[in-house]
Amino acid sequence: MFFLRTALIVNGSPPLFGLLVVSDRATAGVYEDGCFPALKGFLSDRGYDLELLEITPDGIKSVNRALKKHVDSGQYDVVLTAGGTGVAPRDTTPEATLPLLDRVIPGIAEAMRAASLEITPNAMLSRAVAGVRNRTIIINLPGSPKGAVENLSSVLDGIVHGSALIRDTGGDARCDNA
Repeated sequence: MFFLRTALIVNGSPPLFGLLVVSDRATAGVYEDGCFPALKGFLSDRGYDLELLEITPDGIKSVNRALKKHVDSGQYDVVLTAGGTGVAPRDTTPEATLPLLDRVIPGIAEAMRAASLEITPNAMLSRAVAGVRNRTIIINLPGSPKGAVENLSSVLDGIVHGSALIRDTGGDARCDNA
């Protein structure tokens, strides 16, 4: 299910999204990543910006290092990862993400799996996690462009609301179509 919603405004600006692509093959140039253009188009249609942060190989150390660098920069309200959430031996994005989280938000991953199960039974194999580090929400998405957009679409409103709550320091958190 896809929703078209006007951007939520907090203290004058919508949340800024960043994407970390996790793929050995995309890093090596074997193929061009398709998640960034798919997610950028999806978010742009809804009034949000997405920046490609980095394409990093699978592996706990490389993903952990890249996530920490970009989240701790404080520039992004939401950092998405695409790839490494399945059951293949090199799929370790959740293991790289969990130690960085100050708080886990299990409902995001649960909602994505539930929505995906309506589309494919393979969704039960997702090990994606989500949570907060400092003032940034981190969410693991699947590595397929279609799956990444489907998963994000199922939780976007909640993510934007959560980001607004995290970012609101007593200012005005409102939906610009309210």
